[in-house]
Amino acid sequence: MYAVVQTGSKQYRVQPGDVVEVELLDGEKGGEIALEEVLLVADGDKIEVGKPTVKGARVTAEVIDPDKKAKKVIAFKFRRREGYHRKRGIRAHHTILKIKEIVVK
Repeated sequence: MYAVVQTGSKQYRVQPGDVVEVELLDGEKGGEIALEEVLLVADGDKIEVGKPTVKGARVTAEVIDPDKKAKKVIAFKFRRREGYHRKRGIRAHHTILKIKEIVVK
């Protein structure tokens, strides 16, 4: 059984036992989070697609690391022959989740 969930404007294909790194969510280490935006649920040959979400479906996950920093992304602006350059860097904050179960009513 697997599901496609949407969180942080991104979609993830998850199944019980998976470890997923998503954009920052509220939650404490060891706590539980319910992902309500389930776009698709598949159980063998039975596939249920939402319009836009599957009614009554949710994915529960355990928070493993509530605030992990991603790799640094560098933004560099440069204009040739003008002596102009700007360098900025950012490290996005992520939450690591372990998928516990997929619930469909």
